[in-house]
This record gives sequence, C-alpha cells and structure tokens, in this order.
Amino acid sequence: MITPFRVAVPQSDLDDLRARLTNTRWPDQPAGAGWRLGAPVDYVRELAEYWRTGFDWRAQEERINGFPQFTTTIDGTNVHFLHVVSPEPGATPVLLTHGWPGSIVEFLDVIGPLTDPRAYGGDPADALTVVVPSIPGYGFSGPTPSPDWGPDRIARAFAELMTILGYERFGAHGGDWGAMISRELALQFPARVLGIHVTMLASAVPRSEADLADLTGDELAAGRRALEKGQAFSASGTGYAMIQATKPQTLAYGLHDSPAGQLAWIAEKFRSFSNTSVDLIDRDDLLADVSIYWFTGTANSSARLYAALTGGWGAPPAANTVPTGVASFPGDIGLPVRTLAERTDNIVHWTEFGRGGHFPALEEPDALIADIRQFFRDR
Repeated sequence: MITPFRVAVPQSDLDDLRARLTNTRWPDQPAGAGWRLGAPVDYVRELAEYWRTGFDWRAQEERINGFPQFTTTIDGTNVHFLHVVSPEPGATPVLLTHGWPGSIVEFLDVIGPLTDPRAYGGDPADALTVVVPSIPGYGFSGPTPSPDWGPDRIARAFAELMTILGYERFGAHGGDWGAMISRELALQFPARVLGIHVTMLASAVPRSEADLADLTGDELAAGRRALEKGQAFSASGTGYAMIQATKPQTLAYGLHDSPAGQLAWIAEKFRSFSNTSVDLIDRDDLLADVSIYWFTGTANSSARLYAALTGGWGAPPAANTVPTGVASFPGDIGLPVRTLAERTDNIVHWTEFGRGGHFPALEEPDALIADIRQFFRDR
C-alpha cells in the first residue's frame, strides 16, 4: 500500500530543539587547532545560533512538501520517497539515491530540471521521471527495525519499490551510499536496470602502487594524485566510518541527544568530504539536512548502514555488466581512474569536472544535471 505523506514536524519538537541549542554545553578547544582536530567551536557555535534563531524550518517543510511524497512498507520497513512524474510522455524513470550524511535535500534543486527540462530551457527529449527515496534508516523513512540493512538489501527494496510504481525497467543515479546502492541494483537486476550513473566508484580508486602498474601518461599522473589523496584521507579522515561500522550504538547517545553534536558531526563532513576550507553548501540546505536527521531520530539507524556492509570493507567487487556512467568531481574523497573502473564495470560514459566535490547536486547542480541528461539520453 502506498500512502501520501507530508512533512509536519510538531511545534513542540521545534521548541525542544531551540531549548537544547540554548543549553548546549560547549567543549574546549586548543589554541591554533583550526580544523585539524575536527569542527572548531566558534564555527559550530555560530552555525548552531543561526539554527536556533534564524533558520526557517517551516520554509523547508514547504519546499519539501512542494513535491509529491509517499510512504510504503517493503521487507518489513518503512520507505519514504518523492515520486515526480515528468509531464513529457515516455520519460525514462530514474532512481536518485543520496548517501550519508545526505538526504533527499541533496536532490531538491535538480528534480525540476530533470523532470521538466522544457520549463528550464532544455530539450524535452531529455525528460526523466524521478523517484527519490529516503534510504531505509534515514530521514523520513525512519529507523530500520533490524541492523542488517546494507546496500544489497536496500537495492532489493528499491527494485521492489520500482515494481510497485509500475516501472519494469529504470535507471539509477547516486553518490556515496547512493552510488553503491545503484551498483547493487545493477548487479542484482541487470535485466531491469538500463544504466547507472554514479559520482563515486570506490573500486576504481587506487589503493596501492600495484593499482598504477597498467597506467601510462596522463592517466598515470592522475592515478598518482588519486593514490596520494586516498592515502591522506585514509590516514586522517576515516575515523567516522570506523566508529559507525563498529560501535554506532555508542556514538548514537551523543548524536541523538545533542543537536549541537549532530550538527558538528554532519557539518564537518560537508567540508572534509569535498576537500575544501570553505562552505560550498548553502547553510540553509545544510541545516535542512541536519534537521531531518534530528527530527526523525535517525542518527543511529543511518550510521548502522556502515556496519551492515556485506563482505566487509575492501571486499573484491563483483563484475557489473550494466552500462555505467561516472561523473568525477576533483574535490571528492576518492578519485576514480577509468582503466581501473573498466576492470570491473561496463564503463560507457566518463566525465571529469574541473570543480566540485562529494555533494555535486548541491555544489554543482547544473553540471550534474547536464551529465545525467547526457548519460540517459544515450541509453
């Protein structure tokens, strides 16, 4: 059964959020630490004060509620999704899947141009019908009732969702976990998935000098840069993933109880995942995203996805035969190399952009829209 859904956070929850922010007990910070040890107190404090006094959650509710939303139950858990049918006949259905610490907020500004390009000065032949789910355990899907919701199980649930909506064949796009879920869809349902477009392909990121052995020329130089960046991130930026993959329950007490803690945990990633020393994301978009985690109480269940990865971290990827497009943004945490990607995936489309990072739908929406259109136009 599909049930219409609207976001309507009780006023008491908003009042509680403001009271908790007012009463935050702020930690100390060593002099001169900057961002080296994590999000600085002055940065988080200023952002929290804006969240408390200036941010308009009701305007964000209205923005989200401007899209048709629904919920359904699949495999024993609630799944929330936006379903925006293109006005153009015959538009290709495409799943758009976010990651962590993202949400449906990532895609709000790209839905219109993708579903109704005519209204944005584009070619109506590029129109897509989009389904934008909240990953089970995230946002308005709410907490999952069991801990074993990994990318493989989520992909099966999303395939079932597309069946319920009447789409036998469909495409998929995603970044972060959304990229892994899209690839799982291709692995499990190759006859149904006409193509996947991803902004992250972990199996194509060089991990050691051995991965560079078959590269030459410009690709070898790019591979060395990717290896250096990946090693730096592994050394200084993966602590969040290790704790979420091993002890998410312990972490949850702080994030679930303290909005300042939830804010700092997510805001720091929006910077570090895109390798930037400035905010590339509009702070209202950032706070809309953080607010969704806070109001839905999904800090814990969203983190559990890291603990539910089948085969564990670094497991050899299965071969993917479905046509695959990669959009690589230079600020992202892992830079794929095409030769490495072609070892395991059917690469038919490859774009390397000059700017942008881990959240391209928020950072470089026009570039991402054009690349998604091109990929599915060719399918």
